[in-house]
Amino acid sequence: MTVSARPDAPPGPLWRNRDFGLLWFGAAASILGVRVASIAWPLLVVFDGGSAEQAGLVGFAALLPQLVVQLPAGVLVDRWDRRRVMLCADLVGMLAIASVPAAMLLYRLTVPHLLAAAFLEGTAAICYQLAERAAVRSVVHPDHLPAALSQNEARSKGAGLVGQPLSTTLLSFASWMPFGVTVVGHAVSMVTLLAIRTPFQRPQRKPATLWKDLGEGLRWMREQKLLRSALAVISVTNLVSQVLSLSMILIVKESGGAVTTIGLIGLATGLGGLLGALCGSWFMKRLSLTTLFVGTLVLRVVLIPVIALTPEPWLLAGVFAAMSWAGGLMNVAGGVYQVRITPEEMQGRAASVGALVTSGANSLGPLTGGLLLGAVGTTSTVVVAAGAMTVLALLAFTAVRRYGGTSNEKVWARP
Repeated sequence: MTVSARPDAPPGPLWRNRDFGLLWFGAAASILGVRVASIAWPLLVVFDGGSAEQAGLVGFAALLPQLVVQLPAGVLVDRWDRRRVMLCADLVGMLAIASVPAAMLLYRLTVPHLLAAAFLEGTAAICYQLAERAAVRSVVHPDHLPAALSQNEARSKGAGLVGQPLSTTLLSFASWMPFGVTVVGHAVSMVTLLAIRTPFQRPQRKPATLWKDLGEGLRWMREQKLLRSALAVISVTNLVSQVLSLSMILIVKESGGAVTTIGLIGLATGLGGLLGALCGSWFMKRLSLTTLFVGTLVLRVVLIPVIALTPEPWLLAGVFAAMSWAGGLMNVAGGVYQVRITPEEMQGRAASVGALVTSGANSLGPLTGGLLLGAVGTTSTVVVAAGAMTVLALLAFTAVRRYGGTSNEKVWARP
């Protein structure tokens, strides 16, 4: 396993790493802007007199790149200079978003225009985030990788928390304002990228064809039995989480709760994920991959039945916050493991395959939850979810014991 990032230099404090600070701050501005825009797309359509079908179509266009762009974007990140990929992604995203308020001023904003802008912004965001994740290993010392990825995960959780209320607040003042914030976020990111001195990757070999590079990435992932098993487990876990979220909404509604109650539970869930990400590096210094991977699943197995037993908002908030904390912690741990075992020239493709597998299940969650809730009700649906999570914990334990081995635990502990 090859690990870059200046292994010969003794690490100082991560906060003194100028280039990582610039990369983190620029990405925070860009990701927050993308989040603000993603919330604003359907709202803009609805409040501009459009139909629910049109709003759903625009929202779908914004999410479609997650299914169709991930794999080619991973190849792009490995073939091209990653700093240039991020700069181009910011530029494309900025122009796509800026066209929306420009069209508003000209009174020519149409649904096809919004569809194209949303799709381009979503595509640019995927390319940017894959390149940024791959670049982290080049700008930090190996000893700082867990802390760096922990801060990155916390940044993503924080953007999710701030993005929704910020987007709706700005939209209440003027329909162009959320998109203006997104344009500024892309601009800030471009400035910080130009100020970073460290190269984002080693000199690249002459690339093969797109399909050969993609096939090489898929073959490498197929050989990583532990990583492949973990991605499959996380994918189903995400699906179960979507089912539980929908169940929670119905439980609150059936018990006479208000919409604000659901919002408060959502806020607690976001805070839990943020805390899990922030403490990720602390736990990685003290616990093995086996303990973290299986332990976070077992924690969810213990917590899920509480959802079926009580409609109390504060208990539901605590349960969902704790499960989100476990998810944030596992995201950091899994990210560190994937980055450390992946060769430098394969970082983009490995991350894109992982993102496709784990995020693809999100679209199936609401559909599965709706069918289960309609067929058996909330209590039985939660029981089924608890059973599924128990099976996942057992499968995770089996996979780690079978494929983990001593060598992988060493890679996990320190490169």
